[in-house]
Formats: sequence, C-alpha cells, structure tokens
Amino acid sequence: MRFHVDGWDPTYGSSVENAENGIGRSEAEVTLDVELAPADWKPISPSQVSDPGAVLFVDGVRRVEARIWIDQPPAAEPATSAVSTARDAVMALCASYAAGTVCCCPSRGAHLLTIDYRRGLFTTATNAVDVPTTAGTYKANITSDDQEENLAVLLSTALQRQLADLEVLVATNARTALAGHGVSEGSDLLVVDGPLRGRTQLPRALGFIKSHRTSYLPPDLHAMIATLAPSERSPVFSMGTSWDRHAWYLRLPCPPGAPWAGVVRVECAADIPPAKAIELANLSQAVLPRYASIEYKDTRAPQNLVPVAGLERELRRHLGNPALLSRAMRVAAAA
Repeated sequence: MRFHVDGWDPTYGSSVENAENGIGRSEAEVTLDVELAPADWKPISPSQVSDPGAVLFVDGVRRVEARIWIDQPPAAEPATSAVSTARDAVMALCASYAAGTVCCCPSRGAHLLTIDYRRGLFTTATNAVDVPTTAGTYKANITSDDQEENLAVLLSTALQRQLADLEVLVATNARTALAGHGVSEGSDLLVVDGPLRGRTQLPRALGFIKSHRTSYLPPDLHAMIATLAPSERSPVFSMGTSWDRHAWYLRLPCPPGAPWAGVVRVECAADIPPAKAIELANLSQAVLPRYASIEYKDTRAPQNLVPVAGLERELRRHLGNPALLSRAMRVAAAA
C-alpha cells in the first residue's frame, strides 16, 4: 500500500480543505484564455526575470480576547405600566489584531520593517462605547445588524475588515520606509499572505493562498495542477466572484507526496493588463520558491513562507499576554 502523509500540522486542518469530500466546485466566472487557450494549457517552467529591488511580505493576526454582553436600554414603558421592562443584552467581541511587513532586500537581508497593533470592540449594539482597560483601550466598532446573518459570523467579518485595513496601512508605510534602503521606487514586490481581496489597490501586489477549498478549473485542467513540478506554474486565468482577480497555481519545492503537496494559488489585481499579470506570474516563480519553508522547521511547510512564519511570531508577541488581557477586561467590567 502506498500512501502520503500531509505535512501540515493537523491543528491547521489540511492544505486541501474538505479533503475527505474532495474540493468543492466554485460558482466563480472563470476566463481560461488569459495566457493560453484551454486546449494548450500545460505546466509553465520558470523563465529568466530580473529580481525585484525588495520583497515585502505582509501578514496580519487576530485573537478574540473575550466575548461580552452589552446591556441594551429598556424599551419605553407605557405610563400606566407597573411592571419594569426586562433589559436585553447583545453579544460582542473584544479582540486584538496586528499587522506588519518583513522586508527582504540586498542591503539588509530579512528584517521587520513596519508593525502596528490595535484592540477593538466589535458589536451591533448602537450604545457601545470604547472600553478602557489597564492593558489598553478596546475601540468600539459598531456594525449594522443583519437578521439573516449569524451574529458571530457578522462580528468576525467586521474584525477581518479592520485587520485588512490595517494590513493596507502597514504595507503603504513599508513602501515609504523603503526610501532609506537604497531600493528604487517601483521596483519592490509586495506579497500579501492570504487573498488579495480588499487590497487590490496596492500596486505590484500578490495574494498568496496556502490552502484550497474550492476548484475553479474544469476537471481536466484541475487535474493538470497535480502534474506541476517544483517551481512550475499553471497558465494565468481570471475569475470573478464577489470580486475579480487574475490567478495561477504554483508548486513550491517540497518532497514528492500527495498530488497537491506544495501547491499554492497566487493572485493579482484584475484591472492590470494581462501581459502585466503574466509578468507577475513569472516573477512569482523566481521569487516565492526561495522562501518556501522546510518540514522539520515548520508544520505548514512548504506553503508557510519563512518570512511570514517569523512575522506571525512577532505579531502574536505584540498582541500581549492573553491571561493578563482577560484579567484586565474582567476588572474593567467590574468597575
């Protein structure tokens, strides 16, 4: 019996999500002939490209510190009522989140370039205000209630939007900071860990998706992805769901194993010319495999790129000690 072990730590799920049931079929509108006609699709080998002046890796982390309940004011009572109206309460999330960039450039190697962190209170309660604690202030973020959406999902989405906005801010600041690194303006490459959604306005940016839950390609082309050799990629295609982008699949260097071992999906903005998207795809082949992680060092190898793994550790350190934050929240609630 031949079998392969998924190199990912099981606590992170699988690099191919829903692997036991197969990858789900996407409803996205896909255009396959951006680079090659579907009949001509084949693995594309790396080509000679010029290195970027610097590679900036952007990532963010989030952590829910507490779920709290915010009392709602009672409804107005009739003047003749002798019974007090029961008070209601709305669930909210208190969370910490952080984003930063690691710069890899010839003059200074890999180093932390920008970092920022925030604490937020996420709720639909219109009477919510900032919550000051001894460990920092949780800034109120009030989102519109949606009776058709699960409240926990609604609040988690609001938190994710704030994190995405913070990632855009640190990426913009990072490019400003590059002026002192001897990097020519417009020569850097930005790699966002995760989909590029909400960040497509960033120039020369790639979204880097480590795991797969959906199949975007027809069955025969989807099967071709499993034949990619290390550093080979698929042709560029475009797809549209709630947002549009160019995309391609790339296999990172890794030991032989499962059909999709080491395969990532890379994205770029849809509003750039196809020729420019192909240039970025070629550049990703030359750049991203250099930063692939190794199994004995990282339980999500090779997809969890080395600079991103180091950045994640630093960002989580900036979130603070969860036990101290929880205690500070309980003290603030009692006060």
